[in-house]
Amino acid sequence: MVSNKTGSCVLGMLILVAANLSAQTAAKPDPDVLELNDGERLIGHFLSAAGGSLMFHSDAAGDVKIDWAAVKTLKSSGKFAVATKGIVLDKHADLSKVPQGTVSESDQKLVVDAGNGAAPTVIPVADATNVVPQQNFLNAFKTPRFNQDWHGSAGLGIDFVRATQDTRNITAAVSLQRVVSSESWVSPRYKTLVDFNLADSQISQSPAILHPTLTTDLVHGGLEHDMFLSSRLFAFGSADFLHSSSQGMKLQQTYGGGIGYVVLRDAHQELDVKGAIDYIRQSFEQPAPPAIQNPDKSLVGASVGETYNRSFKGGIAFHEGLTFVPAFNDSKYYTANAFANFSIPVHKRLMITLGGLDSYVNTPPAGGNFKKNSFEFVTQLSYKIN
Repeated sequence: MVSNKTGSCVLGMLILVAANLSAQTAAKPDPDVLELNDGERLIGHFLSAAGGSLMFHSDAAGDVKIDWAAVKTLKSSGKFAVATKGIVLDKHADLSKVPQGTVSESDQKLVVDAGNGAAPTVIPVADATNVVPQQNFLNAFKTPRFNQDWHGSAGLGIDFVRATQDTRNITAAVSLQRVVSSESWVSPRYKTLVDFNLADSQISQSPAILHPTLTTDLVHGGLEHDMFLSSRLFAFGSADFLHSSSQGMKLQQTYGGGIGYVVLRDAHQELDVKGAIDYIRQSFEQPAPPAIQNPDKSLVGASVGETYNRSFKGGIAFHEGLTFVPAFNDSKYYTANAFANFSIPVHKRLMITLGGLDSYVNTPPAGGNFKKNSFEFVTQLSYKIN
């Protein structure tokens, strides 16, 4: 005979197995249905809406963009947040004023049902500036961890030649950006930029006593942190470091802070302009023998510049920037730098980066026959980080 205790255990196990099977075979939520004014019906999932149109994933046609004016009805089982005209989604936003819940549409009116027994909220389609998935909406106002939400690329280029002259060229670059929040429909709270570029070249020939080894290297690194005061105006602090042996610059350190403004921003491009007050410390290479001394310089100056980013179809991206740094206490010690590059996807996260960097030092050190300008053209295999 089976004891009551054993029977209870067996019954409990059967109930547990049945519950698991029930959960696995539970019916999926009904698909969303979009009916157009011309009678066409699309079955799939409602994704989002902005600017008078919506995005819908059709099981038959994939992702499609449709004007709200062409929509007769929409029924969706997903939960969304609907931002309306007059509500600014920034760090001070009152999220309770943004209706959230399941969404349906008819007669050019959105009905948002929170599902808590309260009366649904009815919003004219013309007044809805953004309709986004509820979880995306809530995540946009959270503060991510330090290692989250970084985007950018890391690249490496290597070239070796072994012949009468031995040559070696190595280039490396890291470019990272972190925007909080990165959603296009939310005013950003802050942005952090990290850049590093290295170009190292060496030419040697035997015998070394007759043909000294020639080495040139250019190293540039920068860090900037922007705090947005409004959707377009931001304050920032920055640090910039430059070493350029071909220009006699042992190390230039620039520390500053200022104000920037987003002149242009949309889904595909952004143009920023910036101005700052800087402290600049320049250390120069000393000639050998040191017949001419090049003392270090401490400068107070300004920096003005712009950056432009543009994305194209197929994942191609263009990045460009220009900075001019005049000095107040010694006007001849001004510098400038510029960059521009294209990133072209080749396979999954791998990209080819083509671009150039230009560095200008108006007063290179005496005694070394240094040129004022240094230009570097770079071709690299890069890895996309996101």
